[in-house]
Amino acid sequence: MNTYFVLSLAILLNAVANILMKVAMLKQEKATDIITMVTQSLSNPVLFLGLISFGLALVAYCYVLAKINLSIAYPLMTSLGFLIVILASWLFLGENISKLQMVGFLCIIAGVWMVAR
Repeated sequence: MNTYFVLSLAILLNAVANILMKVAMLKQEKATDIITMVTQSLSNPVLFLGLISFGLALVAYCYVLAKINLSIAYPLMTSLGFLIVILASWLFLGENISKLQMVGFLCIIAGVWMVAR
């Protein structure tokens, strides 16, 4: 299987996991303490899907690490995942993105391009 395809899958699954966890927490009642939050979370199917996504991302990422250098895999995993999460947060969760953040995104994209070369 193509290593960069699996890396792309790991990146996407990791980003989806973070987005699902945020959605799950938005729909959950506000807890006054961490114990209440944990017990409420155990019955949250969206959070459960997020955890499954994290697990699948981990398996895919471990496969990638066996094939390519960490110095390439990790920067791609974190920076591209970061961009996906920010874009999804803006599109689907209605979060605001400042002009300064947009400049930062362009810097990340430039950095990803340099790392991937």
